[in-house]
Amino acid sequence: MTSGRLLVIVNDPGFFCSHRLPIALGARAEGYEVHVATGSGPEKAIIAAAGFVHHTLPITRSGRNPFIELFGFLSILWLMIRIKPELVHLVTVKPVLYGGIAARLTRIPGVVAAVSGLGFVFVGGNARIKLLRWFVLRLYKLALGKPTLRVIFQNPSDRAALVDTGIVDNKKTLMIRGSGVNLNAYRPSAERTGSFLVVLVARLLWDKGVGEFVEAARLLQDRGIAAKFALVGIPDPGNPASVGEEQLTEWASQGIVELWGFRDDIENVFAAAHIVALPSYREGLPKVLIEAAACGRAVVTTDVPGCRDAIEPNVTGLLIPPHDPVALADAIQCLLEDTPMRQAMGRAGRDLAEREFSIDKVIDAHLAIYRSLSWHA
Repeated sequence: MTSGRLLVIVNDPGFFCSHRLPIALGARAEGYEVHVATGSGPEKAIIAAAGFVHHTLPITRSGRNPFIELFGFLSILWLMIRIKPELVHLVTVKPVLYGGIAARLTRIPGVVAAVSGLGFVFVGGNARIKLLRWFVLRLYKLALGKPTLRVIFQNPSDRAALVDTGIVDNKKTLMIRGSGVNLNAYRPSAERTGSFLVVLVARLLWDKGVGEFVEAARLLQDRGIAAKFALVGIPDPGNPASVGEEQLTEWASQGIVELWGFRDDIENVFAAAHIVALPSYREGLPKVLIEAAACGRAVVTTDVPGCRDAIEPNVTGLLIPPHDPVALADAIQCLLEDTPMRQAMGRAGRDLAEREFSIDKVIDAHLAIYRSLSWHA
């Protein structure tokens, strides 16, 4: 028996495949007719091959041209009018904002909005960013005003940012810690012998702490610490915080870090690594940290929303202040020089992943939310 038509909207098809595909598969097994709408990208073929109806939307990453943004919103509005879903699941900032408003205008019976991080406008503090933040908060209030709506947050700080300012009613909110990890695919392994390896796995953005990671690597090399440092990921030219290719090439030519590029076998990256670092400025709940935990690797990350919620401080990893390469270098050095502590943190990380981050647990939580809204269809 069908449960109705579900439309999932995500700005990037790669993000859907890495963070939401198992949930969509679970919904289909539950009886939903699942449609997926994303921006353009090579991963569209993966979505279609998985058997979902895919729709391409003109969603840009930068948001600098108001006419293009209006066209993106109207495209979402028209898609909802055309396929008439009983339930929509909106993921990432633009789909939540534009899709939430469109769902109100088209009277979609049930809406799930996943706030997987509030975006770069909640990180910066200059006058332009503050004005943009005020405007975005007004859009959130419009988008999240529908009575038959549930908002999923990944960390309590993001929830407080929208609840305490009156943007969303706390009764509409739920907490799901991250997008889950396949515990069978990401498994712990013994540390490899030889040179120490420290990795940062992320889109190569300044606000992921890439600059601090490189500076920490430089500091540790100056201290005579024998370790390799690798950036695993690629720049995101559509994001204003993206690190430039010239800068990356300069760092690599100086021998500070290795550039590993995009990898689709992150479990093998973690198997080779001794420490996983993510000195980000703010996150929803970073998938890379729960994958590192599942692989039994100690982590060093920042004491900011999202990052601190993905670890147990001093048990599965170390917390440092953001924007502080010296503290990052000190924490990495501490773990490199204390093998028993580093390995104990790795084992504790696996325990944490098994308790809190199983993909099956996350799928079940989402399906329960879908069911709670299904009576509105």
